[in-house]
Parts: sequence; C-alpha cells; structure tokens
Amino acid sequence: MPLTNVTTVTGAKCGLIRDAPSNFTYSLDAEEQPEGLVSLTDQEDEGIGGVSLLHRSSRGSTLPRPPVIESQLDTEHEEGSTAGAYERSTSPKSVMLRSRGVRYDKVLEDEICNMHKFSFYETASRFFLVGADVLDRKFKILKIERTGDSGDLNLAEDDIVYTKKEMKQLLKAVDEGNKSSGGLKSRGITWGLLGFIRFTGDYYMLLITKRSQVAMIGGHYIYQVDGTELVSLSTPSSTRFKSDRHPDEARFVGILNNLDLSRSFYFSYSYDITNTLQHNISRERILLLQTRPKSATRNFNGMFVWNQYLLEPAARVLKNVYSWCLPIMHGFVDQATLSIYGRTVYITVIARRSRFFAGARFLKRGANDMGYVANDVETEQIVSEMQTTSFHAPGPKLYANPSYTSYVQHRGSIPLFWAQDSTGVTPKPDIDISLIDPFYGAAALHFDNLFGRYGSPVFVLNLVKARERTPRECLLLREYTKAIEYLNQFLPDKNKILYKAWDMSRASKSRDQDVIGTLESIAEEVLRTTGFFHNSDGRGDEKAKMQNGIARTNCIDCLDRTNAAQFVIGKLALGHQLHALGIISDTSIAYDTDAVNLFTHMYHDHGDTIAIQYGGSHLVNTMETYRKINQWTSHSRDMVESFKRYYNNSFLDGQRQEAYNLFLGNYKFTQGQPMLWDLSTDYYLHHSDPRAWSTKNRRSYVDWYTPSHLEARRMLALPYDNGLPAHKSLEYFDDYWLEYYRPLAVSSFQKIFSYRMNSTLRYLPFKSTQEGRYDLSPFRVRSGSEHEALERARPVTDPLIGEALHVQFQTPSHAVVTDVISISAISSPIPPLPESIKTKLESQDTAGDSYMDLLQNARFSDQGPKSSKSPEDKSAIAQWTLNQFVINSLNPSVTSAEMDEYGRYISHPLNLPLVISSDAPSTPSLDLIGYVQSASADTLGSLHSTEEDMADFREFIYVGEDPLTVTDADTAKKRYKAYRQWLKGKSLFKQSRIDT
Repeated sequence: MPLTNVTTVTGAKCGLIRDAPSNFTYSLDAEEQPEGLVSLTDQEDEGIGGVSLLHRSSRGSTLPRPPVIESQLDTEHEEGSTAGAYERSTSPKSVMLRSRGVRYDKVLEDEICNMHKFSFYETASRFFLVGADVLDRKFKILKIERTGDSGDLNLAEDDIVYTKKEMKQLLKAVDEGNKSSGGLKSRGITWGLLGFIRFTGDYYMLLITKRSQVAMIGGHYIYQVDGTELVSLSTPSSTRFKSDRHPDEARFVGILNNLDLSRSFYFSYSYDITNTLQHNISRERILLLQTRPKSATRNFNGMFVWNQYLLEPAARVLKNVYSWCLPIMHGFVDQATLSIYGRTVYITVIARRSRFFAGARFLKRGANDMGYVANDVETEQIVSEMQTTSFHAPGPKLYANPSYTSYVQHRGSIPLFWAQDSTGVTPKPDIDISLIDPFYGAAALHFDNLFGRYGSPVFVLNLVKARERTPRECLLLREYTKAIEYLNQFLPDKNKILYKAWDMSRASKSRDQDVIGTLESIAEEVLRTTGFFHNSDGRGDEKAKMQNGIARTNCIDCLDRTNAAQFVIGKLALGHQLHALGIISDTSIAYDTDAVNLFTHMYHDHGDTIAIQYGGSHLVNTMETYRKINQWTSHSRDMVESFKRYYNNSFLDGQRQEAYNLFLGNYKFTQGQPMLWDLSTDYYLHHSDPRAWSTKNRRSYVDWYTPSHLEARRMLALPYDNGLPAHKSLEYFDDYWLEYYRPLAVSSFQKIFSYRMNSTLRYLPFKSTQEGRYDLSPFRVRSGSEHEALERARPVTDPLIGEALHVQFQTPSHAVVTDVISISAISSPIPPLPESIKTKLESQDTAGDSYMDLLQNARFSDQGPKSSKSPEDKSAIAQWTLNQFVINSLNPSVTSAEMDEYGRYISHPLNLPLVISSDAPSTPSLDLIGYVQSASADTLGSLHSTEEDMADFREFIYVGEDPLTVTDADTAKKRYKAYRQWLKGKSLFKQSRIDT
C-alpha cells in the first residue's frame, strides 16, 4: 500500500508505552490518519467514542498509534447474571465515528470515568490494569511496577481515555517492547481492585475475581464479592532466588486467608453504599447547586470502608484512587419485590458493620477509649415504588423522586468498659466491668458520634436482663443507666437521650406478657420521635421528610433479642413508608400477610448474617420464638445453634480475630516487635496510645457533645425553574441509564436481576388464583389453612393404575344444560345432595363473573364467619362424588356442540373443490406465468434416464418368489450390509462382537 501523508514517530516516546522498543516505528497512511489531526487543539471535540491515543507534546507533534493487538478486550467475561454486549459487524454509529474522526478526551479535575470491568496483564517487570466503562467504549490504563528489591509501591495512572481500538494498539506496542522477556501476558478479567497490602516484604494487590448482583437502588447495582485473588508484586526472579525473604511471610498470608472475603462483602461502582440514602441525596443536591458531577467528590464513610487500610498506599500515589480501587462494605444486603395489583415496590435492607473495634463475640465487648463499640451495625431499610427507576423526578428534577423512603436503626454493644473471659469452658462467662469511669468518657464519645451521624434525639432501647440469680447482665444495666443519667444532665431538654430499659428475656418466658405488643408500643414511640426519610422536590405542600435521630437497640450480645426488636420497629416503619408512598391507607400492617412474611424472611436472614459474623452461628431465638408460634421441633435447632456458637467462640474466634486485625491494619509488622500470633492480648491494637493524648487537653466532662451535631437535618430545596444547568446533560450528574438499561446489550429475563428478585407473588397458590377465590393483596391476613390447602392439593394416585387421577365434578348449579346423545343405556340413580350443602355450593357460583370482578370482590369473598361441615355432610359429598364419577364413566355422552364440531370436521374435505382440468385459468397470476415460462425446451430435453438408472429401478421393484430368503447373490447388495456383519458374529445394531 503506498504511504501518503506519513507520520513516523519512535515508540519510545509514547507515554505509558515506553516499554516499546526504541527503534519501533509506525506509519499512518491517509486512510488511517484521523481527520483534523493537525487542528485538533483549535477545534471542538465532536466524537462520541473514547479518545485518541495521540499524545500531543509541548511542540504540537503527534505520537503514533501502535498496531492492533488481539486481546480479551474483544470478549465479554461477564458473570451469568449479566449479559454480554452484542457487537454488530457494521453499525451506523461505527460508520459515523469513522467519518467524524477521533476525540481527545482527558478526564477533568471534577470528572471521573467510572469503570466497571478490568483486564489484567503482566510483563516480566510490570502489571497493567485496563479499565473499561459499562459500554466498553472508554478505557483507561494503570501501570503497576513490580516491587523487586525496593519494596516500594510504584503506580502510574494515565489521564487519557482511550477507545477500544486505541487500547488494543497500546497493548500491542507494550507486547512488542517486551518480546525479549516473554511479551505481554493476559491474567484474565477482574471486577475491581481492593487495594494493596504488605507484611514483611513486597506488596500484594487484592483483586475481585467473581461477583453477583444483590440489589439495585436508583438504577445503580450493588454487588457481592464472590471471589478474590491475592497477587504478589514481586518479580519472578526475586521470588525464586531471594534468600533473605522473611520466614514468616507465608504465615501472614495464611492468616489473611482466614478472612473469607466471599461472604457478606459488598461494593458498588456508582452508588455510595457506605452512607444512608438520606445522606447521599442531601449531598448530591449540594453538589448539584455547585454544578459538579456525582463522581466529583467521593465522600465515603470511612467507618464502613473495610478495605481502608488497603486503599491508603494507593491514595498516596493516585489522584483518582476510587476510579481503580473499590471500597467494600461488610454486613448484609437483600432486596425483594412487593407486588400490589400491578404496582411494584422494592424493599431493600442494608446492614453496615463498623470496622472500628471489630472482632469476635467474647473478644470484643463494650467500647474502647475512642468511643467505638463492638458489634456496631447500622441497618437501613429503603422502600421505593418503581414508577421510575432513578432518583430523579420528571422534568427532570434531579434527586427529587418522591418514590424513595428510608429508615435507619442502630445496634451496638453497651458503651462501657467491660469484658468476658472466654478461656474457660463456661458457656456464659462472668461479666467484668474492667474500668469504672465516673465521667463516662467512652459513652460520651459514642453518643456524640451518634449525634453527628444521625442527629438528635437518640432513643436507647436496653433489653438486658434486670433480675438474675447470679448477677451478670444486671450489673451492666445499673451502670448503663447511671451513664445515661449523667450524660443527660448536660444536654438541652429537647435533645436528651431517651432511655427505655425492658427485660425482654423474662417477658418472653412469661405466659401473661405479650412481647410483640410491648415492642410495638415502643416502636410507635420511636417512630414518633425520629421520623423517617421521604424524598420530595421541596415545592408546594410536599416537603421532604427527614429522619432526625436514631433508635439504638442493644442486649448483651446485640443478636437475638436485638434483631427481634429491630424487626418490630422496622415493620412499623414499613407501614409508615408504604402509607407515605400512597400504597396503603393505614400506617400498620398485620402479621401473617404476604408483605410481612416477606419482610420477616429478610430480617431473619439479616439477623442470621450478623450473628454469624459476630457470634459464629445463626440466630438462636427467632421471631417465631418471641411470637410463641414456633413448633417443638425448633428446640432441637436452638440447641444445635447454641452449641455451634459455643464451639466457635471457644476454638475459632482467635483465628478470626487475627485475620480482622491484619486486614483492617490494626496490626502492622515492625522489625523487632512481637509477631501477631505472639500477642497475649490485642487490647493495645484497638485502644489509643496514652502517649499520644496525655499531653493534649482533655475533653470537657460537661460540654461532652458537639452543638452542631444537635441541629435538625433539613433537605435543601433546589430551584428547578431553569431546569438543568446550561450545557449539562443528565448523564453528567448521574449515569444510571447506562448501568441499568445497558443499551446495545443482548440479555434475557433469567439474567436480569429485577426479574429474578424474590417477590410476594411467590407466596400465591397458583391454583387458587385461577379459580378466582384468592385475594391477591399482599396485605391480606392469610390463615394457615390457605397455605396448607395448597400443599394438600396433590393429585390422588390410583394404586392399581399408578397414574394420577384428577377428579373433578360439577354441581347442578354449575352444569350447562345441553342436548346429550347417550351412547350407553347403562344408568343408575344419583343420590341427591343435602340441601345445606347444595345451598353452600350454589352461593359460591362464580361462573358468570369476570376476572376483574373476581379481583374487586375477592377481598369480601370470605369475610364472613367460616362454618365447618358436619361429618354427615362430608360423607355425603364423598359418596356423591364417587357415584357421579362412576356414572360418567359407564354412561359417556356427547354434547350437541361436540356433534356440530365433528360434523364440520367430516364435511369440510367433501366441500373442497377438485382440480379436474389441465387448462390454464382465465386470469393466471404473474407467479404462475413466470414459473411456466422458466421451463425451456432444453431443460425438458435433458430430463432422461440412463440404462443404469433403469437397471437399478428394475432391481428395486423386483420381488422374488420367496422374498424372505436371502441368496448368495443378494449378499453383495447394500441393503444386506447389516446382515453380512451379523453373519461375521457382530451385533445387528451396535456393530460389535457378540460374546459367546
């Protein structure tokens, strides 16, 4: 190909592709060279896809495009729940992009390119991480130097955003530059980088290898980490021949592997799961007034970022650390659908576990001197009606969708200095209040932190035991009460801590106390105090409701009793949220409804997950226990869970605690200091160094709170008169559309998370809905017989025939009067039904009702008292059914409608016109004329048979006198090939030797 307008540059000058050979050159002809390349700095960008690889130097020269590399960028390594993109060979958009040239797109200071998939490559001296957006149109690259002997972390981030073609060319250039050392090798696809960690020597990087979708909020997906990989950054030569490597390096890696990151760790590419919905929408409205995009400020809550220690090395060298590294949250996420006559409501439960003072049950109790408590979990329930997917209202009114509500609760250990000795064999060790602080400094710091996170007031629900034979929990009850009384005397009256102590364990064991009723009365007081969040556009009478304050619930472990209390509070909040959305007219939902059953399962899973993380086993006492509806078989389950919890606390909690301390950065290896496994206690790892604060001024014992934390939260109202800011589109502020709807991607219902989500529709018995006697409302109280009838409605099996017999019969009120043609004269009298049963059956006649009438009248179809049938009535129905079945079998009949259909079937072929003439029709069609004229004389003349054809034909139709006899002359024929094989001893079917 002749070269015209050639631009030749050495590859060694090409930015991140300095790995290319120094003598590598590449030329662009007129067709490959982008249009408007010379005047790129003077004209406005017009392209849509990615940016050019052409790096412009200070002199205005351009750098070349390397050759194309065939890499995994062409493939879609997506998990089963997400469909891969389907790329057409030719599309109008690709032609448009080629005709419009390239686009030079550099990430601005206030704009970050969100990447959803990463390709991992390596050479002998470097790692390369290529990030792609959700549509695989924009790519960025991160270079990671292998540490070698230096041990330092060296990262290089390219600000240029590339297209797929340009990224292939860049990788090809890197591959060419490393041919002598093995070239560029692909390590596969990863879904995110969790950060970097080091123990005694070189760094390691932690990658996400598997993920799964668990929730969707505002068009943004939340994923669970299903698999990770720890990759060493040391060079292969240093790993193989380095003799001075620390001998305990492998043991540190083994301790880290004890922390299973594939269980209950979550992340999101575009939604901040470390903060509440109220906080996120309030922050986005502030950024909107500043005309800044959503990704401009990554204000994650460090309290719930569990890989914060792994992100610190990358944050020191990268400008956009959250573009490459994903913060992960530890806790629980679940989402389900509430279907109400065509209206869809999403219920999302998110539990966030604090990384401060984190650990196992008996090893982490109470609080540390910084005010952080053990088993600190924030639980948020988001209820949203999916009329629109995003957070935005029509208009568009950004972050003003009134269909989103949320409510937040908190659980945590009692904020005092106390512990339990788990070294013995006692399942319930004694409680030791290790330090008596007359000023309750730890509790003051803790409640000030709660004021700062949630506002005031704080409603404390203390569920520990009040009376015991051997004082254990009651010791904490008295000390905790004194702490609240001391702190309250300095707070303003409207901001005082509301304290409620109730011995829930004793109430549940008493027959004359209603545990659920008491909790519901407490929940009503909590909701009146704190309120809940309901988004709005802030105009007219519809004002946004904000949650001010928090309900803090605790027992001794913050597991069983706490989860039941939080469920009752969350159930009442669910009724208020549905009422605010206009779903129900009242604010309460009854038990044993589909909606509450679904919500109960979600909270049960939530409690089990929190209990496993802290106590090592599932919940021992569930909601059925406190509602006193559990069966006697559940007692054995409770015993098993109690034993599992005791075993884990006694033998496995130490290993888990070491893994927590290492992953969270509580322990850092220092030469000459004790090893992690040699520490007799980790007390000093979770408490501040006295030498750090002893020289500073102490916190005031009177003014222990921050006044600004007590201010009420208010939603910022936005001026929407002018619409969106000038020259800004909706995608600039929120890219939910691309993430949720995935344009140009081929998918199926089975791979769409919203289709696979758990729903109240799964509670409906299908047979009852067909008959029209089932109320489809998820707020209808279900009696036990309604669900048990579905299980009992199994086909009856005849022991003689072995097939299922579906017996159906019709009463006289349901029968259709038609002319019947009797085929058999055998008959016998049918015993009449009792008048009481006939009246009941006639009253249930719904043959003339339409489907919509059934839906409208279903709520009132069974409101009356249910009368049970007497044994005489049941026996009469059974006898009548059996006799009717016998009569129908012995006296079959055909209705007049069936006879008419049979007559049309017989007469239809007789009425068809037959073609008896070869003459052409008077008005032939053009297709017929074309077909007749297509047969020429030459074609007809070539149709003749040879002598061999005639011989084969005669042999085929010849039948001997004894056609069953095979002669020797017949054995050579093809039709007897199997017979010849059989004569040789092979099977007639499988063509294998017969065993003799």
